[in-house]
Amino acid sequence: MPTLALFSELAVIALIFAGIPVAYLWKKPGYSFFQKLNWLLVFMTFDLIIFGAFTRLSDSGLGCPDWPGCYGSSNPWHAIGDIQLAETSMPSGPVTLLKAWIEMIHRYLAMTVGTLIIVQVIMAWTKVKSFGKWSLIASLGLLVLVCVQGAFGAWTVTLKLQPIIVSTHLMLALCLLACLTLYAQQNWSSPSSVIVPLRQKPLSAWLVSFALVVLAMQIFLGAWVSTNYAVLACPDFPLCNGAWWPDANWHEGFTFWRELGKNAMGDYISPEALQTIHWAHRLFAMVAILALATLALSVHSVSKTAQPELYRLGSLLIALLLLQLVTGISNVVFQWPLLAALLHTAGAAGLVFCLVRLSSWASWKTAIQIKMPKRS
Repeated sequence: MPTLALFSELAVIALIFAGIPVAYLWKKPGYSFFQKLNWLLVFMTFDLIIFGAFTRLSDSGLGCPDWPGCYGSSNPWHAIGDIQLAETSMPSGPVTLLKAWIEMIHRYLAMTVGTLIIVQVIMAWTKVKSFGKWSLIASLGLLVLVCVQGAFGAWTVTLKLQPIIVSTHLMLALCLLACLTLYAQQNWSSPSSVIVPLRQKPLSAWLVSFALVVLAMQIFLGAWVSTNYAVLACPDFPLCNGAWWPDANWHEGFTFWRELGKNAMGDYISPEALQTIHWAHRLFAMVAILALATLALSVHSVSKTAQPELYRLGSLLIALLLLQLVTGISNVVFQWPLLAALLHTAGAAGLVFCLVRLSSWASWKTAIQIKMPKRS
């Protein structure tokens, strides 16, 4: 059972981790501190997602089998006796000193993001007269979201890497990244400047929204592949075990509430179910590539000369699509190398960031035209 002393020690660690970048931003000239803090949160959350993927891919998710500490301590050095005992009893098991440190650093980074969001809430509250009430409401929403994300992080450990919990943990992290990006791109210190005239919003919000929905579905399918360790269920490309349509078991593969490596009945999951999980991700990848490529071409067609910033976002979208394609194939062909897997996760997070940034250039008003007064 976590003690008050443990929570106090973790709080001090979180304040130290958060205090270093806050002190740096406070001294750094340029934009307002609030704006710099918001973009720092975007950067830190992106890093947290990548390090979370590293934690899972290095099999360190249970490096500390309790939560929020490590064997009841705030850091692995204080629990080194318990860690060595667990490692000795099961040398190839999930607990080693290195894995414990990887897991705890991931938690420290998560606590840092949570602490910085609390700072954001305090600033939005103290500046509510100049920033407006919506800056405070949105910031409180971000605080709730990061708390829910923290709860799923705890359940990831206590429920022993249950696939649906780990997948939801990743999806919530990407949702947090999207919401933080949306929050950061607002100019809260001057609300009127947030409004961009319709003629400067050349993208259709329907197209951007559709691309976001498709991307979210594809990322979930990818998370479901990874958390079920189904990446190598189809060890060849473009075929799956030599077949264009492998043997499938959709019901077993997409039964969500079950233990890792087991089906709903508690038996070991079948190879056909793992093939189905993998193949579903590959098939839907074609839909995602088509939707995102269409959006990228639309961005380029309207922005090359008139909107260079928008053009750069379109180029970034194309580059990230190519990265996802290359790393996705590499995960199969080269048997799931760590670097390719991490880059694949980074590419997914980058696509979320890119689409949210593009949303600021999109308008829902596609049919209604603004009537200009006639000249006499």
